[in-house]
Amino acid sequence: MRLRDFLLLVVVCVIWAMSNVLSRIVVGEWMVPPLFFAAVRFAVVMLATLPWLLPMPRPAWRMIIVGMLMGGGNFAVLFLGLRTVTPSMAAIVVQSSVPITTLLSVLMLGERIHWRRGLGITLALAGVLIVVWQPGLRLSPGVLYILAAAFAGSLGAVLMKQMEEVPAIRLQAWVGLTSLLPLALFSWQFEHDQLALALAHGWRFVAAVAFSALIVSVGAHTAYYGLIKRYEANLIAPLTLLTPLATIALGYLVTHDRLDARMLLGAAIALAGVLIVALRRSAAPVAQAAEHS
Repeated sequence: MRLRDFLLLVVVCVIWAMSNVLSRIVVGEWMVPPLFFAAVRFAVVMLATLPWLLPMPRPAWRMIIVGMLMGGGNFAVLFLGLRTVTPSMAAIVVQSSVPITTLLSVLMLGERIHWRRGLGITLALAGVLIVVWQPGLRLSPGVLYILAAAFAGSLGAVLMKQMEEVPAIRLQAWVGLTSLLPLALFSWQFEHDQLALALAHGWRFVAAVAFSALIVSVGAHTAYYGLIKRYEANLIAPLTLLTPLATIALGYLVTHDRLDARMLLGAAIALAGVLIVALRRSAAPVAQAAEHS
């Protein structure tokens, strides 16, 4: 890999990590309603990518489902979880999307799992379980939201594999378009005082939306898709593990996440499992774009 591309990938991973922490601040500390935040984000994404909307990827119905899953179904539910889950824990739990994607690929695409990939799936899920373990094996609502977000992103990625190849910028355009209306309707129905809570933070909220929509969705995701087209999956996929590591570091420094021995052990086991799964992939790790906000 050229040094310039390696540095670009590092920047992308750091941007994703910063987005995880920023989203936690917006919905968890500023108390901006998460569905509203997601709706505004995808409205900006749609406007920014509108020139690339057409021609519509085929089949149309699958593109709509993929867009809703990888947009509103992923990020809105992730933001709901971040109201009560720390960025560090969320970054680890969302790694479950890698084994989930692999399992869905087996069920829906007929792919096979070799014993090494099976070992990786087991380790990844075991590590996540260690992190979220509570007496009686109860999972907090926040963790369940994060798991639901991982599943939505994984399902969207698998469905996208059954489509014609979609340029990254066009994918972002359709994610924004298909996510905006459902998110706006759900926010209007179930959330209150959205605009007042957002305006209370003035330019800081505007900056957070601009960063999430333009820098993360349009910028970092597009750059990532360019890299996975240029290099082999078994080179790119392990490097993207910088994202959860950077999120844990930023979470500790910025939002003062609690890190104990159990959480660090679970993170190490989960990331080791994800690495094994990633190294066994034969195709570009498209699904990993769903892991990052």
